[in-house]
Amino acid sequence: MLIDPRFTLLADGLTGFSTALKKGERVLIDAFDVPDAIVIELIRAARRRGAHPMVQIHRARVTRELTLGAEEAQYAPHAEVELARMQKVDAYIALRGSDNIFEASDVPSDKVKLVSKLMKPVLDHRVGKTKWVVLRWPTSAMAQQAGMSTEAFEEFYFKVCTLDYSRMIPGMKALKALMDKTDKVHLKGPGTDLRFSIKGIPACPCGGQRNIPDGEVFSCPVKDSVEGVVQYNAPTVYLGSSFDNIRLVFKQGKIVEATSSNTKRLNQILDSDEGARFIGEFAIGFNPHILEPMRDILFDEKIAGSFHFTPGQAYETYGNGNKSQVHWDMVCIQRPEYGGGEIWFDGKLIRKDGLFVPKALHKLNPDYLLGKK
Repeated sequence: MLIDPRFTLLADGLTGFSTALKKGERVLIDAFDVPDAIVIELIRAARRRGAHPMVQIHRARVTRELTLGAEEAQYAPHAEVELARMQKVDAYIALRGSDNIFEASDVPSDKVKLVSKLMKPVLDHRVGKTKWVVLRWPTSAMAQQAGMSTEAFEEFYFKVCTLDYSRMIPGMKALKALMDKTDKVHLKGPGTDLRFSIKGIPACPCGGQRNIPDGEVFSCPVKDSVEGVVQYNAPTVYLGSSFDNIRLVFKQGKIVEATSSNTKRLNQILDSDEGARFIGEFAIGFNPHILEPMRDILFDEKIAGSFHFTPGQAYETYGNGNKSQVHWDMVCIQRPEYGGGEIWFDGKLIRKDGLFVPKALHKLNPDYLLGKK
């Protein structure tokens, strides 16, 4: 089979820089509606490193049908099998394509909730116990979301996903060090005036070793410290439903008011469990190639000059202990064309209108990451 050389470059990056596969390690390749060619190239790339690939193929329409009639008697043993498989691998690579991002839009919320609850131990083991990386796959549907031709979007996709992520390392180290010693955070912008503490919660740099595309450093608020209001300006899709102009009001860490273009569904999701109305992640995005939202969170949360503030589940090592079946990355862009905005740490201006201010963080600004400085 003839392989697109871009596939080879991407597969080498995923098995090399991202998961650093070693001889004898087992890797699960989880493929959701993607071409066979990229799966085959990942198998070959893993074998070149002496690793043992395993493959699972998914189809969104089949998954929808299974979920429509989901029952505990069906999914509990399925979850046990999936957990047993995950416990047998050292690394996990997921490629997620989608011909229709709204494929699950008519699945009842109680069915989604049931499946999410039963499958959560699989997710927790994968995140906490394996080397993992997740990426979207370019499709016509994604090109439409981005407002681009299919060819132009593919060029954009491979440019983003094969970025020299090693250039992010110095700036990320500096931002992590700063966040690790920060107590008070203040986010300001149109419709946003939000204060919280990240004291004692470590920050995690993400530069191509967990998600592709990548480019963020995340931490988490002290659970009950969040006060104020945040107005998100990037549209989002969650559980098959679309949302615009989400606005959240916080008191003592809890979301006490939530509105959007789809307010009823927004509040249904935030009422999924007790933890869904508390925040599980605060992150700063800086991928220089990603500038506009496209309703795909793996891209949108990395937008240059953005932050995301996430209701729901916190990460175990970098979190505040919040537990939830929800983890919803909501994005606000602070570049001038989106109204600007500021991030302050302990009274010091850290980023203004999407550009980092302290000299040590200049290496996260677009010109440096694109090799222009």
